[in-house]
Amino acid sequence: MARQLTSWRIKFPVVSGLLALGLVSYATYVFAHASGMTGVTQKNGNGCTCHGTSPSSAVTVVINGPAELATGQTGNYTVTVQGGPAVRAGVDIAASAGVLNVTSSVLQKEGDELTHTSPQPFSGGTATFSFSYTAPSTAGTITLFANGNSVNLNGSTSGDQWNFAPNKTVTVKTATAVEGSSTLPQTFTLSQNYPNPFNPSTTIAYDVARAGQITLDVYDMSGRLVSTLFDGMRAPGKYTADFSASGLTSGVYFYTLKADGAVMQTKKLTLLK
Repeated sequence: MARQLTSWRIKFPVVSGLLALGLVSYATYVFAHASGMTGVTQKNGNGCTCHGTSPSSAVTVVINGPAELATGQTGNYTVTVQGGPAVRAGVDIAASAGVLNVTSSVLQKEGDELTHTSPQPFSGGTATFSFSYTAPSTAGTITLFANGNSVNLNGSTSGDQWNFAPNKTVTVKTATAVEGSSTLPQTFTLSQNYPNPFNPSTTIAYDVARAGQITLDVYDMSGRLVSTLFDGMRAPGKYTADFSASGLTSGVYFYTLKADGAVMQTKKLTLLK
């Protein structure tokens, strides 16, 4: 009897230790990435391998926002995650140069990258993360990277999926007050985009009559902002902006020119894929 008790006393710490280790491992899996993770984009990582060994084509991750910025200019961007289990989504965003900025409570900055503060729910089949990006002070071409995961919150990695976003190239140009004309415009003018209809890119020309804060936004039919092509100070002059709709569906969209917060003009454009 004494021998049996001794044997039990020896085994009990081992069993309880294994149980504790299992609980720690489970807790680590469930909560380790609840507040996001970095280093898993194509800039510097192999992806969200804790949610699957390789990227899944069932998950679509898209970076939307201006394809062109002036040096030092800040533009608004989004990363959209779609597909997969679609219960909760997480994201990691990186840039080859420039500065990524937090614009909502669903993202946080860790080092020079952005990641989710907590797994975000899907709405209408998508999960969207909004942020802004400030271009560097020198002209050139930079790349935005993103990785998104779609998880089912079943307590294990089973069924979770992830994918990289196609890298988004942003051309950074030296800011100029007047483009292509020595005559300053007398009125704010928003030209019809060309080509129209288009797929997937088009160019929008606009005139700025007086110096001030200029915003050029694109909206969908429901009034949802889908892209900000410019948001910053402009001197009087003639300007152009390129709009890439590679991540959008076919349909009618609207683009609006604002000066110091006041709407100057709005026009319609059509995307045909």
